[in-house]
Amino acid sequence: MASISYSPAAFDGTSASDLLRSSSSGVTGIPLKTLGKVRFVVKRRDVIVAAMMRKMKKHEYPWPADPHPNVKGGVLTHLSHFKPLKEKQKAVTLDFEKPLVDLEKKIVDVRKMANETGLDFSDQIISLENKYQQALKELYLHLTPIQRVNIARHPNRPTFLDHVFNITDKFVELHGDRAGYDDPAIVTGIGTIDGRRYMFIGQQKGRNTKENIQRNFGMPTPHGYRKALRMMYYADHHGFPIVTFIDTPGAYADLKSEELGQGEAIAHNLRTMFGLKVPIVSIVIGEGGSGGALAIGCANKLLMLENAVFYVASPEACAAILWKSAKASPKAAEKLRITAPELCKLQICDGIIPEPPGGAHAGATWTSQQIKAAINETMDELTAMDTEELLNHRMLKFRKLGGFQEGVPIDPKKKVNMKKKEQTVPRSSKAELEGEIENLKQQILKAKESSTKPPEVALKNMIEKLKEEAYHEYSEAIRAMGLKDRLEMLREEVSKVNSKDRLMNPVLMDKIEKLKHELNQSLSAAPNYTILKYKLDMLKGVSTAKSLSKAATMKQEVNKKLSEIMGRPEIKEKLEALEAEVQSSGSSSFIDLDEGVKDKILKLKSEIELEMISALESLSLEVVIVKSNANPTSLSVFKNKVDNLNEEINKTIEEVVNSSELKNMMELLKLEKAKAEAGDVESESKIEALQQQIKQRISGVISSSELKGKHQELKAEISE
Repeated sequence: MASISYSPAAFDGTSASDLLRSSSSGVTGIPLKTLGKVRFVVKRRDVIVAAMMRKMKKHEYPWPADPHPNVKGGVLTHLSHFKPLKEKQKAVTLDFEKPLVDLEKKIVDVRKMANETGLDFSDQIISLENKYQQALKELYLHLTPIQRVNIARHPNRPTFLDHVFNITDKFVELHGDRAGYDDPAIVTGIGTIDGRRYMFIGQQKGRNTKENIQRNFGMPTPHGYRKALRMMYYADHHGFPIVTFIDTPGAYADLKSEELGQGEAIAHNLRTMFGLKVPIVSIVIGEGGSGGALAIGCANKLLMLENAVFYVASPEACAAILWKSAKASPKAAEKLRITAPELCKLQICDGIIPEPPGGAHAGATWTSQQIKAAINETMDELTAMDTEELLNHRMLKFRKLGGFQEGVPIDPKKKVNMKKKEQTVPRSSKAELEGEIENLKQQILKAKESSTKPPEVALKNMIEKLKEEAYHEYSEAIRAMGLKDRLEMLREEVSKVNSKDRLMNPVLMDKIEKLKHELNQSLSAAPNYTILKYKLDMLKGVSTAKSLSKAATMKQEVNKKLSEIMGRPEIKEKLEALEAEVQSSGSSSFIDLDEGVKDKILKLKSEIELEMISALESLSLEVVIVKSNANPTSLSVFKNKVDNLNEEINKTIEEVVNSSELKNMMELLKLEKAKAEAGDVESESKIEALQQQIKQRISGVISSSELKGKHQELKAEISE
């Protein structure tokens, strides 16, 4: 700041440098900078010069005095203004998370007591922590849309730069729109992931109040969108794939931004992104509001974090317009369908990236790694396309959204993207099913009487029919109980996991168990429960009959093989000769026979056994020879008891094997074995783990208290 009074006539023959170099007060050769704010007056003839200098704040450059050359991301990361926070972010508890605070307080109190008293409270602490984790999972499994909005806006939620520095090997931020401005609300830069180079563009919120003011709360001005546009052209020119991160409540809507052409800047970005010849992936990591989000979101693939939201208008704005009150925002959030699962159903979102229980801020590094995996997977798919296919893919993604025409026949090709019409399957009445089952029973009895093969084809067809009938009854029951949407969402998640050949994560397994438990609890209240139970019982009976018929068929084949062996001429001759020899000896038991006759009998027995083993193996049966010193006559008493116990054990094992959970594990085991045969080394450890789990599940059921007790009793009787 300076104020100068002068008379033009007074400067005749005097230079400005002379005036600043000396003064009448005798101060000579002192720089103005050293005088600071000192007011000085120079009197020369009729001239008075008065000035007041202001100390300027020294600019804080991000480059440190001693930069470390081996810093993660390369030495150029020192140029970034984004540094780790000096103070830890304060924990923020959302309204719906308050029930968990009591549990947290109890854990802290018990730990404090343990430290103060020196007593061991580890069991109590572990129990409380398990309760807390279970409560947290339960809470985050059933989030409402407005709760997801609050999580997406959480003050401690990881920002764009947090994720970028977590997932990139190297990252260099690029600044400016080449028109004199650099909007801090949009950050751009080049980075590498696993050796691949990408252009990263993202909306950056602050981690505290100071940063939020600096970043304008993540609301870009036209300068930010023009900076993003410049970087898109740069990436297109050099062939870098583009990854954009969306996290904004919307574009900044003040008067100055409108004067500078906010709408034009967004429109220019929209038009340009559809013509870029490189793959584009957009990821919504927080909230994606209106055109401000779409200006960097016209991508080939749009991915969303599990608790992110993407909307045209915020729930509060929508509630204020439709219900004249922002208090109706929970209802508005539900009707807007702004969450990731809803947008996946509408085919706006192409994939959901999981978050840990508690939200992304509860495990920022883990969430970043999920984002990294999603980027690699999506880019593998997109980079395989040529330029024309890539542009067409991007165009079709947006062309198929929300369009329809009334009264115009739909092209069969377009029906692929439409919801399939639910087929109404004609259901059989109770009397019809009973008639078919009775007819099947008669066929089985006739086959048994005539010693022919049971009607396997008829049994198989009846089982398939009953399965289909039971499935549709289950569907009706689930629809009546209001669980249909949750079941469909779970199916989508499971199909995605299966398509990636991965094991199900614990969170998904918990969701399945939770829904199964809820279904079992409330199934008896379904209006069609009686007919469903009747059909399930019939299915169980027919399945048992099929198993028995299969056993009967196998028995017939075994008897046939045995008859063939015993009917051979050489075997018959040897048997007749041995019989004559035994009769001539006059012995009444095997012990009284001569040693030579005994050897002949044992030799013939071994020969017949070997023939029988080869015959059984030809039927794909595994033969195990068991030698026993027990007297057959003494054990014949327990045959029925042993058979009954074996039948009960087999029945129990069959129920376990037919359970959906074990079937899923067996399917995964088959898949991992196929991968192992193809040369996948990692599959071997997964195969061992799955085999162990299956064995534990079956052995756990067999060793139940009831079966174990029966086995012990029978064992004691036989040993006596």
